[in-house]
Amino acid sequence: MATLGLGLGLAVNTPASAADSKPAAGFAKKSRMKLGTVTYNLAKDWDIETLIKNCTATQFEGVELRTTHAHKVEVNLSSAQRTEVKKRFADSPVELFSLGSAFDYHTPDPSKLRADIEATKAYLQLAHDVGASGVKVRPNGLPKEVPVERTLEQIGRSLAELGKFGANLGQQIRLEVHGGGTSLLPNIRKILDAANHPMVGITWNSNQTDLEGEGFDRNFDLVKDRIFCVHMRDLFLDEYPFRRLLTRLTEIGYQGYCLAEIPDSPDAVRVMRYFRSLWLAYQGLL
Repeated sequence: MATLGLGLGLAVNTPASAADSKPAAGFAKKSRMKLGTVTYNLAKDWDIETLIKNCTATQFEGVELRTTHAHKVEVNLSSAQRTEVKKRFADSPVELFSLGSAFDYHTPDPSKLRADIEATKAYLQLAHDVGASGVKVRPNGLPKEVPVERTLEQIGRSLAELGKFGANLGQQIRLEVHGGGTSLLPNIRKILDAANHPMVGITWNSNQTDLEGEGFDRNFDLVKDRIFCVHMRDLFLDEYPFRRLLTRLTEIGYQGYCLAEIPDSPDAVRVMRYFRSLWLAYQGLL
Protein backbone atom coordinates (compact mmCIF):
# COMPACT_ATOMS: atom_id res chain seq x y z
CA MET A 1 0.00 0.00 0.00
CA ALA A 2 1.34 3.44 -0.89
CA THR A 3 2.32 5.68 1.97
CA LEU A 4 3.00 8.83 -0.01
CA GLY A 5 2.46 11.91 2.13
CA LEU A 6 2.13 10.08 5.42
CA GLY A 7 5.68 10.59 6.66
CA LEU A 8 5.91 6.92 7.58
CA GLY A 9 9.38 6.31 6.19
CA LEU A 10 12.68 7.53 7.56
CA ALA A 11 12.52 9.24 10.93
CA VAL A 12 12.99 12.99 10.90
CA ASN A 13 15.11 14.66 13.58
CA THR A 14 15.11 11.59 15.81
CA PRO A 15 17.12 12.25 18.97
CA ALA A 16 19.65 9.52 19.68
CA SER A 17 18.09 8.88 23.08
CA ALA A 18 14.82 7.89 21.41
CA ALA A 19 16.31 4.71 20.01
CA ASP A 20 15.03 2.74 22.98
CA SER A 21 11.26 2.96 22.68
CA LYS A 22 10.59 1.18 25.97
CA PRO A 23 9.43 3.52 28.74
CA ALA A 24 11.85 3.81 31.62
CA ALA A 25 10.82 1.97 34.78
CA GLY A 26 9.66 4.40 37.45
CA PHE A 27 8.04 4.64 40.84
CA ALA A 28 5.54 7.36 40.02
CA LYS A 29 1.88 6.78 40.83
CA LYS A 30 -0.46 6.91 37.87
CA SER A 31 -2.26 10.20 37.34
CA ARG A 32 -6.00 10.21 36.76
CA MET A 33 -5.20 12.61 33.93
CA LYS A 34 -3.31 11.61 30.81
CA LEU A 35 -0.19 13.23 29.38
CA GLY A 36 0.40 13.87 25.71
CA THR A 37 1.81 16.41 23.29
CA VAL A 38 0.68 18.62 20.49
CA THR A 39 2.87 18.62 17.39
CA TYR A 40 2.85 22.41 17.09
CA ASN A 41 6.51 23.01 17.99
CA LEU A 42 8.28 20.17 19.76
CA ALA A 43 7.23 17.49 17.27
CA LYS A 44 6.66 19.57 14.16
CA ASP A 45 9.41 17.76 12.20
CA TRP A 46 8.53 14.21 13.26
CA ASP A 47 6.89 11.67 11.01
CA ILE A 48 4.43 9.19 12.54
CA GLU A 49 7.09 6.58 13.24
CA THR A 50 9.24 9.06 15.15
CA LEU A 51 6.28 10.50 16.99
CA ILE A 52 5.13 7.11 18.26
CA LYS A 53 8.69 6.08 19.16
CA ASN A 54 9.42 9.23 21.16
CA CYS A 55 6.07 9.28 22.94
CA THR A 56 6.44 5.62 23.88
CA ALA A 57 9.95 6.22 25.22
CA THR A 58 8.76 9.08 27.43
CA GLN A 59 5.38 7.63 28.52
CA PHE A 60 3.38 10.29 26.70
CA GLU A 61 0.06 8.59 26.12
CA GLY A 62 -1.46 10.62 23.30
CA VAL A 63 -1.00 13.23 20.60
CA GLU A 64 -2.79 16.09 18.91
CA LEU A 65 -1.58 16.32 15.32
CA ARG A 66 -1.29 19.92 14.15
CA THR A 67 -2.17 20.55 10.52
CA THR A 68 0.68 21.37 8.04
CA HIS A 69 3.35 19.50 10.02
CA ALA A 70 5.69 16.68 9.02
CA HIS A 71 3.39 13.75 9.81
CA LYS A 72 1.16 15.03 6.96
CA VAL A 73 -2.16 13.80 8.30
CA GLU A 74 -4.30 16.03 6.10
CA VAL A 75 -7.64 15.95 4.31
CA ASN A 76 -6.01 14.95 1.01
CA LEU A 77 -5.25 11.44 2.33
CA SER A 78 -6.97 8.61 0.50
CA SER A 79 -9.26 6.18 2.28
CA ALA A 80 -6.46 3.59 2.37
CA GLN A 81 -3.98 6.08 3.78
CA ARG A 82 -6.44 7.12 6.48
CA THR A 83 -6.88 3.49 7.45
CA GLU A 84 -3.11 3.10 7.61
CA VAL A 85 -2.74 6.07 9.97
CA LYS A 86 -5.48 4.68 12.22
CA LYS A 87 -3.81 1.28 12.32
CA ARG A 88 -0.37 2.69 13.10
CA PHE A 89 -1.67 4.34 16.25
CA ALA A 90 -4.03 1.51 17.19
CA ASP A 91 -1.09 -0.91 17.09
CA SER A 92 0.99 1.34 19.38
CA PRO A 93 0.77 2.50 23.02
CA VAL A 94 0.07 6.05 21.78
CA GLU A 95 -3.46 7.34 21.25
CA LEU A 96 -4.27 9.64 18.35
CA PHE A 97 -6.41 11.87 20.53
CA SER A 98 -7.07 14.90 18.39
CA LEU A 99 -6.39 16.82 15.20
CA GLY A 100 -5.29 20.42 15.63
CA SER A 101 -6.74 22.75 13.02
CA ALA A 102 -6.35 26.50 12.52
CA PHE A 103 -9.98 27.16 11.57
CA ASP A 104 -11.72 30.13 13.21
CA TYR A 105 -15.15 31.70 12.90
CA HIS A 106 -14.85 35.36 13.86
CA THR A 107 -14.58 36.81 10.35
CA PRO A 108 -17.22 39.36 9.27
CA ASP A 109 -16.95 37.98 5.70
CA PRO A 110 -19.86 35.52 5.22
CA SER A 111 -18.14 33.66 2.39
CA LYS A 112 -14.96 33.11 4.43
CA LEU A 113 -17.01 32.04 7.43
CA ARG A 114 -18.88 29.46 5.36
CA ALA A 115 -15.62 28.23 3.83
CA ASP A 116 -14.08 27.71 7.29
CA ILE A 117 -17.16 25.86 8.55
CA GLU A 118 -17.18 23.52 5.55
CA ALA A 119 -13.41 22.96 5.78
CA THR A 120 -13.84 22.06 9.45
CA LYS A 121 -16.46 19.48 8.52
CA ALA A 122 -13.96 17.86 6.15
CA TYR A 123 -11.42 17.85 8.97
CA LEU A 124 -13.94 16.25 11.33
CA GLN A 125 -14.42 13.49 8.78
CA LEU A 126 -10.65 13.04 8.63
CA ALA A 127 -10.48 12.83 12.43
CA HIS A 128 -13.13 10.12 12.41
CA ASP A 129 -11.36 8.18 9.68
CA VAL A 130 -7.94 8.17 11.38
CA GLY A 131 -9.32 7.24 14.80
CA ALA A 132 -9.18 10.56 16.66
CA SER A 133 -12.02 11.65 18.93
CA GLY A 134 -12.15 15.36 18.14
CA VAL A 135 -10.80 18.44 16.42
CA LYS A 136 -9.27 21.55 17.93
CA VAL A 137 -10.60 24.79 16.48
CA ARG A 138 -10.19 28.36 17.68
CA PRO A 139 -11.41 31.90 17.72
CA ASN A 140 -8.63 34.25 16.69
CA GLY A 141 -9.77 37.73 17.63
CA LEU A 142 -12.57 40.29 17.60
CA PRO A 143 -12.98 42.38 14.42
CA LYS A 144 -13.00 46.06 15.41
CA GLU A 145 -15.78 46.92 13.00
CA VAL A 146 -18.25 44.45 14.54
CA PRO A 147 -19.85 44.64 18.00
CA VAL A 148 -18.21 42.13 20.33
CA GLU A 149 -21.44 40.40 21.31
CA ARG A 150 -22.34 39.84 17.66
CA THR A 151 -18.99 38.19 16.96
CA LEU A 152 -19.24 35.95 20.01
CA GLU A 153 -22.73 34.91 18.97
CA GLN A 154 -21.53 34.18 15.42
CA ILE A 155 -18.69 31.98 16.70
CA GLY A 156 -21.13 30.15 18.94
CA ARG A 157 -23.63 29.54 16.14
CA SER A 158 -20.85 28.23 13.93
CA LEU A 159 -19.75 25.83 16.65
CA ALA A 160 -23.34 24.67 17.15
CA GLU A 161 -23.50 23.67 13.48
CA LEU A 162 -20.17 21.88 13.79
CA GLY A 163 -21.21 20.21 17.03
CA LYS A 164 -24.26 18.74 15.30
CA PHE A 165 -22.14 17.55 12.37
CA GLY A 166 -19.43 16.16 14.66
CA ALA A 167 -21.94 14.31 16.81
CA ASN A 168 -22.88 12.16 13.83
CA LEU A 169 -19.22 11.12 13.61
CA GLY A 170 -18.61 10.79 17.35
CA GLN A 171 -16.31 13.82 17.25
CA GLN A 172 -15.91 16.57 19.84
CA ILE A 173 -15.34 20.21 18.89
CA ARG A 174 -12.53 21.50 21.14
CA LEU A 175 -12.48 25.29 21.11
CA GLU A 176 -9.01 26.55 21.99
CA VAL A 177 -9.02 29.52 24.38
CA HIS A 178 -7.20 31.73 21.90
CA GLY A 179 -6.99 35.14 20.25
CA GLY A 180 -7.09 38.80 21.17
CA GLY A 181 -10.19 39.38 23.27
CA THR A 182 -11.52 35.89 22.59
CA SER A 183 -9.02 34.36 25.00
CA LEU A 184 -10.81 36.06 27.90
CA LEU A 185 -12.75 33.36 29.74
CA PRO A 186 -15.97 35.42 30.14
CA ASN A 187 -16.07 35.71 26.34
CA ILE A 188 -15.36 32.00 25.92
CA ARG A 189 -18.28 31.29 28.26
CA LYS A 190 -20.56 33.43 26.07
CA ILE A 191 -19.43 31.50 22.99
CA LEU A 192 -20.16 28.19 24.71
CA ASP A 193 -23.59 29.40 25.78
CA ALA A 194 -24.36 30.48 22.21
CA ALA A 195 -23.21 27.10 20.89
CA ASN A 196 -25.19 25.16 23.50
CA HIS A 197 -24.18 21.74 22.23
CA PRO A 198 -22.87 18.80 24.27
CA MET A 199 -20.13 18.05 21.73
CA VAL A 200 -18.74 21.59 21.94
CA GLY A 201 -16.25 22.28 24.73
CA ILE A 202 -12.91 23.97 25.20
CA THR A 203 -9.22 23.35 25.08
CA TRP A 204 -7.90 25.20 28.13
CA ASN A 205 -4.80 26.92 26.78
CA SER A 206 -2.83 28.09 29.87
CA ASN A 207 -2.80 31.74 28.76
CA GLN A 208 -1.79 34.65 30.96
CA THR A 209 -5.28 36.05 30.31
CA ASP A 210 -6.57 33.23 32.54
CA LEU A 211 -5.47 35.43 35.45
CA GLU A 212 -7.29 38.59 34.37
CA GLY A 213 -10.54 40.04 35.69
CA GLU A 214 -11.60 38.28 38.90
CA GLY A 215 -8.60 35.95 38.78
CA PHE A 216 -7.69 32.39 37.91
CA ASP A 217 -10.20 30.49 40.04
CA ARG A 218 -13.17 32.58 38.94
CA ASN A 219 -12.18 32.19 35.28
CA PHE A 220 -11.68 28.45 35.71
CA ASP A 221 -15.10 28.14 37.32
CA LEU A 222 -16.73 29.83 34.32
CA VAL A 223 -15.80 26.93 32.02
CA LYS A 224 -14.95 24.00 34.29
CA ASP A 225 -17.97 22.05 33.08
CA ARG A 226 -16.81 22.25 29.45
CA ILE A 227 -13.07 21.42 29.58
CA PHE A 228 -12.44 18.72 26.97
CA CYS A 229 -8.65 19.15 26.69
CA VAL A 230 -5.77 21.10 28.26
CA HIS A 231 -2.74 22.65 26.57
CA MET A 232 0.27 23.41 28.76
CA ARG A 233 3.33 25.55 28.13
CA ASP A 234 6.67 24.93 29.85
CA LEU A 235 5.79 24.02 33.43
CA PHE A 236 8.75 25.92 34.88
CA LEU A 237 7.17 29.27 33.90
CA ASP A 238 6.40 30.74 37.28
CA GLU A 239 4.20 33.51 35.87
CA TYR A 240 1.47 30.90 35.43
CA PRO A 241 -0.13 28.84 38.26
CA PHE A 242 0.34 25.38 36.76
CA ARG A 243 0.16 23.63 40.12
CA ARG A 244 -3.11 25.41 40.85
CA LEU A 245 -4.43 24.41 37.44
CA LEU A 246 -3.65 20.74 38.08
CA THR A 247 -5.22 20.99 41.53
CA ARG A 248 -8.43 22.42 40.08
CA LEU A 249 -8.50 19.82 37.31
CA THR A 250 -8.18 17.10 39.95
CA GLU A 251 -10.98 18.69 42.00
CA ILE A 252 -13.42 18.54 39.09
CA GLY A 253 -12.50 14.94 38.32
CA TYR A 254 -10.86 15.72 35.00
CA GLN A 255 -9.42 12.56 33.46
CA GLY A 256 -8.63 13.86 29.99
CA TYR A 257 -5.40 14.90 28.32
CA CYS A 258 -2.88 17.51 29.35
CA LEU A 259 -0.94 18.18 26.16
CA ALA A 260 2.53 19.72 26.17
CA GLU A 261 2.74 22.69 23.81
CA ILE A 262 6.40 23.50 24.26
CA PRO A 263 9.35 24.66 22.11
CA ASP A 264 11.42 22.36 19.95
CA SER A 265 14.68 20.95 21.32
CA PRO A 266 17.68 19.09 19.88
CA ASP A 267 17.27 16.73 22.85
CA ALA A 268 13.51 16.36 22.69
CA VAL A 269 13.16 13.04 24.49
CA ARG A 270 15.11 14.35 27.48
CA VAL A 271 12.89 17.46 27.58
CA MET A 272 9.76 15.32 27.42
CA ARG A 273 10.96 13.21 30.35
CA TYR A 274 11.59 16.33 32.41
CA PHE A 275 8.16 17.67 31.47
CA ARG A 276 6.46 14.47 32.59
CA SER A 277 8.36 14.42 35.89
CA LEU A 278 7.33 17.99 36.70
CA TRP A 279 3.75 17.31 35.64
CA LEU A 280 3.63 14.36 38.04
CA ALA A 281 5.41 16.25 40.84
CA TYR A 282 2.90 19.12 40.63
CA GLN A 283 0.19 16.53 41.29
CA GLY A 284 2.07 15.10 44.27
CA LEU A 285 2.71 11.84 42.44
CA LEU A 286 6.53 11.86 42.60
